[in-house]
This record gives sequence, structure tokens and C-alpha cells, in this order.
Amino acid sequence: MDRILHIPNYYKPHIGGIEQTCHDIVDSLAGAYEQKVLCFSEDEQDKCEIIDGVEVRKCGVWKKVLSQSISFSYKEALDEYFNNYKPNIVIFHYPNPYVAHYLLPYLKDNNIRFILWYHMDIVKQKFIRKFFDLQTKRLINRANQIVTTSPIYKEKSKFLKNVQEKVIVIPSCINEKRLILTDAEKDKAIKLKEELKDKKIVFSFGRHVKYKGFRYLIEASKYLDESFKIFIGGTGPLLEKNKKLAFGDNKVEFLGKLSDSDLKVYLSIMDIYAFPSITKNEAFGLALAEGMYFKKPAVTFTIEGSGVNYVSINNVTGLEAENRNSLDFARCINELGKNEKMKEEYALNAYKRVEELMLFKDFKINCLNLLNDN
Repeated sequence: MDRILHIPNYYKPHIGGIEQTCHDIVDSLAGAYEQKVLCFSEDEQDKCEIIDGVEVRKCGVWKKVLSQSISFSYKEALDEYFNNYKPNIVIFHYPNPYVAHYLLPYLKDNNIRFILWYHMDIVKQKFIRKFFDLQTKRLINRANQIVTTSPIYKEKSKFLKNVQEKVIVIPSCINEKRLILTDAEKDKAIKLKEELKDKKIVFSFGRHVKYKGFRYLIEASKYLDESFKIFIGGTGPLLEKNKKLAFGDNKVEFLGKLSDSDLKVYLSIMDIYAFPSITKNEAFGLALAEGMYFKKPAVTFTIEGSGVNYVSINNVTGLEAENRNSLDFARCINELGKNEKMKEEYALNAYKRVEELMLFKDFKINCLNLLNDN
């Protein structure tokens, strides 16, 4: 049986699109391959856990520098896996430049099949990313196969434009079983919807960091009338700043960290899913796909080169606003909120798009086909 080493940044139960995608890959390949996962820990402690029957080694993090985790035990763990476990397939989730530095020497062994799961270009650190351009090109040149999550990223990434022949598109997926409401959750949703019966409910969820663009949703609220209610879930370093920005606007309510149960409740009662991300750091948008699965239209920004506008299609599954234009974002929300026929049409289209392209059953087939393609 082939041995796979998966290398993401973090892993379950850490919440994030890359981590969820890695877990879905592992789940897809269960039983067909021997698998292990090497990643960072969420604290300073080294850990070795069995998660869903798979060994997951988590290396303690000393600190983060420019969003990159630094671990003194990572190199030793990598040595151990390559010397003892001897993987013949490596699936590496990019970007992760610290790990790439230690990984590249092992990839000189051409007997190792190297699959580069290319989530995004490094776009945030304008100066640092120049130093990683050579590293990125080495990874791409070495890769036997490269996976992107949308055709937009495949076509628009400056690093991938010259290697199109080995780039494969596998959209990330949602696991619909995780989104089924219990009877108790349905009851809670009915009561909450009744309390808000006179409101058009707008919901948004994610980490409060700059590229998620919550400030633009908060600013958009100032252009909406009192018939709208905006709920924003999630935590992060910009949460308090965003709360100050919304001060005095009773239409906006922050929900903080949401349990999976409460998340499902708000997804089920909303009328519109707001997804205000603004840069290519948002490469796909799993949270966006989840909102669409609940038969809700989406409002997004137009992001050049991002898969967000592949997940939700303008004037089909939702509306797109000019990037970073709060007034235009408000216009889109208002248009969907006041046009019931449009809202219902786009809501059904949103569900159909996720059902056709982004469910786990299709993702599993795509992953198995990828590994079977020699």
C-alpha cells in the first residue's frame, strides 16, 4: 500500500479552509492508502494524536513571524518521517514557506511523487514574498501534479501560467452531513426567525482579519434602512476595531465565536449571505459555499484572480460589488432584500451550484482519480 505524508499548516480541530481541505483529502483516501499528517500545533507543545484513525503529529510553535509559524521541533519530525515512515507520496499544502525550506531537500528523491496543493499565491507580505519567489518556482518545477481549487486561480496565478499542463482543478468541498440540523436546532431557528420576522437577515462569518473585509460590510450597513439586521460571527485580531466601527449602528450585531450548532442555526435563518473578502488571500471560500448550500443568495466583492467569483457567480447565485466599495456592497444587499423574486431565483441557483460542484462525494472521486493518475 502506498504511503502518503500530508503536510498542511494546521489540522483538525483547527478551523480554516486549508485545514478542512486537507482533512477532506485524508477522509477521501481512507482505506486506499496508508496516511500520516505532519503539521503545526496550536500551542508550544508537541503532540501526536490519532484523529479519525490517522496519526497526526503536531509540532509546537515557538512564535509566528509575518503569519508564518516557527517550530524548533519541525525539522526533527520531518527527518523522522522520511527516514522511518518513508512516504512515497507527499501532498504539500501551499503556502507554507518555512516548511518548504526543510522539505525541498527530501524531494530530490525522484521516486517520491510530489503533489502540490496550491491554495494561493503569497500576496500579503509585499517585500518578503520576493524572497520566496525562487522557492515557489522550485516547488512548482518539482511537483508531479499541482492542484488548484478553481479554474480562476489556475489561469490567473503568475506562478502557474507556464505549467498549465500539470495543473488540475479540484474544487474544495463541504460535507453536507455536518450541516444537517437536529430537531433542537430547528426549533431554535424557528424561534429566532420569529423574533426577527420583520427583518431581512444578513449573515457573515469568519476570522476578523484584514482580507476578510468586515469593515466594508459594517460600512455598508450605514447605507441600509432599518428593515435589515446584520449578524457577524467569528473572532480575530480586528474584532474590537470592527465593533468600534459599528458603534451606534443597531443593525449590526456581533456574535463572537460560534459553535457548529449555532452556525447552522444562523445559516438556516438568514436571507442573504454576505462574504466581503477583498483579496486573493481568499482563494476559494468554503464558508461562502456553506451559505449557498442553505439556499441563500450571496453578496461578494469582485476579486481579481480569486476563486470567490468562481464559487458564487454574479447575477446567477448572487450579486458582486466593486471591490472595497461599501456603497456598492450595500446596493447589492438592498437589491436582494427588496426583490423577492430575484432572491428566490438566486437562492435556488446557489444551492444547485454547490450540489453540482462542491459536495464531498465529488471531491472524493476527484481525489481518488488524482492519485490513480500516474
